[in-house]
Amino acid sequence: MQTHIVPVGFDYDRLIAPLVRDQFDVDRVILLEGAVGSEANVEYSQNLSKKLEKDFENLLGAETERLVLADVYDYDAAFEQAYDLINDELDRGNEVWVNIAAMPRTVSFAFATAAHSLMVERQEDRQHIHTYYTAPEKYLETELAEELREQRDLLQDLLDDGVDDERVEAHLDTATSLLEEFDERGTTIGAKEIGGSHIVELPVASFSNVKPFEEVILFKLGEEGEFDSVSELAEALAKELNEEYTDSFRSKVIYNVDRLGPGGKGYIEQEEVGKSYRTRLSRIGELWVRAHSGEE
Repeated sequence: MQTHIVPVGFDYDRLIAPLVRDQFDVDRVILLEGAVGSEANVEYSQNLSKKLEKDFENLLGAETERLVLADVYDYDAAFEQAYDLINDELDRGNEVWVNIAAMPRTVSFAFATAAHSLMVERQEDRQHIHTYYTAPEKYLETELAEELREQRDLLQDLLDDGVDDERVEAHLDTATSLLEEFDERGTTIGAKEIGGSHIVELPVASFSNVKPFEEVILFKLGEEGEFDSVSELAEALAKELNEEYTDSFRSKVIYNVDRLGPGGKGYIEQEEVGKSYRTRLSRIGELWVRAHSGEE
């Protein structure tokens, strides 16, 4: 059974046309629509989602489900939702196709990274996980801008011909202002602050699976936040596992922390403080713990 997971932004053709044209087998579709942004943007995305729901069913005969992605700029939440959706479909025995063509880059990268992470974790299913992108045949922004230029010139001609109408003047001012911004800045304006920063880090998934004892370490760091030293982490683990804290156990923890660190899988980061190393989860480590927290 083929399941397509499709985050819906402001595109229609790129989300369904390639599947129709290439005659893909599509049995099930999960459409995700954003719920953050201006009222007009949210409404536009929801209307597209409704149209896609109907057309996936009518054109491809697919069972279609619509879900909400609460915040399209929350990378961590998008990663967790993508991870759970893909994982659930694989558990059902379905082949999963993830479309990353439409929504904001935070969602596209989160879904692609979640798919990559599951390819690593579920080696037996890696051939059943696909991410794909479709390029548009043309972009409408420049055509809209050129049409707006024509409308602006027409409005100016009307005023020059003696038409006295406040609406004409207002539309001319608006069109002129929009075109000046478009020519100066392109299709977007400014940089949005998200979570106290204007930059959203997009962590890269590991290329190696996580072993059972490594999982214990990651969950412990997720629970406590950080430890001032690896020895302190080892003591806490020994206590939790009801094991004797010996040099052998400490060495085992150090070895596994190294494997999970920057020179290994990248789930842990360390900061040298004197003769010790303050140890905490990296961003991708935090995402791993968040995605697996229900499996402990």
